[in-house]
Amino acid sequence: MSRIVYVNGEFVAEENAVVSVFDRGFLFADAVYEVSSVLEGKLIDNDAHLKRLRRSLGELRIPSPATDEEIIRVQHELIDRNQLQEGLIYLQATRGCADRDFAFPANPSAGLVMFSQAKTLIEAPQARQGIAIITVPDIRWKRRDIKTVGLLAQVMAKQAAKDAGVSDAWMVEDGFVTEGSSNNAFIVDANGKLITRHLGNEILPGITRASVLELVEQENIVFEERSFTVDEAMNASEAFITSATTFVWPVVEIDGVKIGTGKPGVFAPKLREFYLKNSLARAE
Repeated sequence: MSRIVYVNGEFVAEENAVVSVFDRGFLFADAVYEVSSVLEGKLIDNDAHLKRLRRSLGELRIPSPATDEEIIRVQHELIDRNQLQEGLIYLQATRGCADRDFAFPANPSAGLVMFSQAKTLIEAPQARQGIAIITVPDIRWKRRDIKTVGLLAQVMAKQAAKDAGVSDAWMVEDGFVTEGSSNNAFIVDANGKLITRHLGNEILPGITRASVLELVEQENIVFEERSFTVDEAMNASEAFITSATTFVWPVVEIDGVKIGTGKPGVFAPKLREFYLKNSLARAE
């Protein structure tokens, strides 16, 4: 049975899903997106993802393609139609279609595309074994806080990691780690303090990042939001990443240097367990 996807008001089989060549998302990457995980057929942290979607649309002055209620209805319809138990729902909102011109069209009709992907999330082997990463220069634009579909720099970072035989890449600017290619970066120093970069235009305000920091506060774990260098990361006792589809994965090697013992430490597995327990309890 074909996967059912949603394209601009219609549910269609994936082989029949098309968008116009004049869609500005295709022509200019003039679009934003969100990814909500699905566990046990339920959406994880979805309200926060929709809130960030609204912010991204507002920052780029893209008109809303639908209300939150309409989007949630479509998300659940996709979960039901595709019998999705574990995986994700991808959502992309574009400025819509217009003849090619850099300036915004006068009366755009925003586009909306959504689809599901079945993926193993809870039992991902990377969560148990940890991942090795490399560092790459951060060559992205200056508004990384907006979740746009302009992801070519991240694509190049992911490919560099694949070419190096590792799982991912952390991006570095002026000697400091900004974030992973599709995730937020954390380290734990020798004193057990959790450190992650502060929010700003330099990084995406990760939804899972925020949820993990809430849990950290509840557990009275000391943490600090500040920039950290690659050297600090290499000398940390632990490192890990957070994202909507990885939740929490330990980082056990950076640029060939083992982190701590070279195996997942205490913090990442514990935070992953806490996150999954709390997220499932709040799932929609």
